[in-house]
Amino acid sequence: MDMALRLARPCASPSLRGESFLLEPKNGKLPSKLHLRSLGPRCGSFDTSETATAHRSDLLKSSAISRRQALVAGVAIPSFFVLQPALAESSAVDGEDRALQVDAINAYSFTYPVSIGKGKNLSWVESRKPERYSSAAPLAPDARQRIVSERIDLKNNLVISVSVGPPNSAFLKTSDSKTWDAKAVAQSVLADKSTARMTMGQRVAEVSIVDAHTKEVDGVPYFYYEYLVQKSPTLTQGGLDVYRHSVAVTAEREGYLYSLNASTLDSRWNIIGPAFNETIASFRMTPPTEEYVPPYKDPWRFW
Repeated sequence: MDMALRLARPCASPSLRGESFLLEPKNGKLPSKLHLRSLGPRCGSFDTSETATAHRSDLLKSSAISRRQALVAGVAIPSFFVLQPALAESSAVDGEDRALQVDAINAYSFTYPVSIGKGKNLSWVESRKPERYSSAAPLAPDARQRIVSERIDLKNNLVISVSVGPPNSAFLKTSDSKTWDAKAVAQSVLADKSTARMTMGQRVAEVSIVDAHTKEVDGVPYFYYEYLVQKSPTLTQGGLDVYRHSVAVTAEREGYLYSLNASTLDSRWNIIGPAFNETIASFRMTPPTEEYVPPYKDPWRFW
């Protein structure tokens, strides 16, 4: 007699579809090798065409951007979102308080806190692994500035990200970075960073720059700035105004701005602020290796 084994397998559709297989006896006995014959509908074949691949890539980027926007707005994100754990490019430095991140693809490095105070470990996950500029998620509709790496701590509402993009000519009139003003650099980066569809003037007004200054390290100007951005109220804070407090640093290479940004809710700044200031101070553009991919290379490439 026939024996049917029903297996559930995920399909391209939102729901799970089942597939049945028939075990066919031979001369009244089951064969040593099972011949499986499908009785149920099969899932559609996986489209590997360039168009389908591009569509899947866009969907993944949209999902990543949505999760990031929710966190930056101060909204609690359920823990069932699957995020990549922080792995390969990080290593411990300065005992157990900080870790080093090295991105060979974009040629930079920095350290970040792994704990605050005794026994208070941070829960970092790598929401976006280091990747080339051409395949990175855009920060704004014009896609000029893009996130090339990002790590977040959902529990403590922390975000550390690195973005790359060209200078904004509305604020930086020359190509010589040594003549740039730190506040103008901050305005250039922040204007292109806004995710809202608004005019340039509205984007600038959305941000309050608290401090901006320049420091030269090994002949390279680094532009440091601190700013506040008003966000929508969170579920925990009700109708109160919510501000995200951020510190950032920007350096220029080959006509592109590389910016490291660290932020949290303003209400938590006294706790995490000093550690984030160390993160910003540690940022360095590193000598390019064979793995380095300049932003202008293969701008059409998304993998």
